[in-house]
Amino acid sequence: MSAHRVARRLWPLALAATALALAPAAALGAPSAAPPRLTVFAAASLTDVLPQIDPRPRYSFGGSNTLAAQIEQGAPADVFASADTALPRRLAREGLCSTPVVFARNALVLIVPRSNPARIESVYDLRKPGTKLVVADPGVPVGAYTLQALRTMKLSGVLANVVSRETDVREVLAKVALGEADAGFVYATDAKTLPGKVTALKLPARARPEARYAICVASSSRHQGDARAFVARVLSRAGQAKLIAAGFLPRAQGQRK
Repeated sequence: MSAHRVARRLWPLALAATALALAPAAALGAPSAAPPRLTVFAAASLTDVLPQIDPRPRYSFGGSNTLAAQIEQGAPADVFASADTALPRRLAREGLCSTPVVFARNALVLIVPRSNPARIESVYDLRKPGTKLVVADPGVPVGAYTLQALRTMKLSGVLANVVSRETDVREVLAKVALGEADAGFVYATDAKTLPGKVTALKLPARARPEARYAICVASSSRHQGDARAFVARVLSRAGQAKLIAAGFLPRAQGQRK
């Protein structure tokens, strides 16, 4: 057989071998599909810690009641993390989210500006005439906890000193830190974010409501698997350690890091 005829027969084999050799390289070079970017609606008090647990989602922080209302109105959320259990349970009853799971707890505290011009040493000093008190709207979990604590201490009368009602806990924190109010009620974790600006005063143990945070997956999410994976990260040992480091209490009594 001539060399020319042999070469003609070997040429298709050479092409096939080359194609097979290049196929893996092409596959390796092909960009893989990026995971979807989740949208997480979360209570304002989670502003600092959730991005530490997972920086990838698109976060929308605010008052839990406002966020729940937005979900009810069709806002495109994948996950809802609330500063209470009532709002997620309501969404679950409406078929708008999965069964909520408690993932953290928090404590209500009274804060005063670092300079403390009104000389407030305890919650009972809020009865002083002329004291400027700022609280969250009662529709927000922290506002509801505030009213509960004041009723327990028979201090509902101090609400006459309220100069402003804010839509979320971070707005209360800001007002006190800027000296626009003599005192305000926030979560212990919020007070911890501005140690040089505010001082936190504990409430009497009998009147200290426990805030229980719950999380759920929105039923309308197009990324159910990724949303459930996010919730799992929050509940994981690493996620819980981040929450505890930020000042949150374990999600259940006696739970360790």
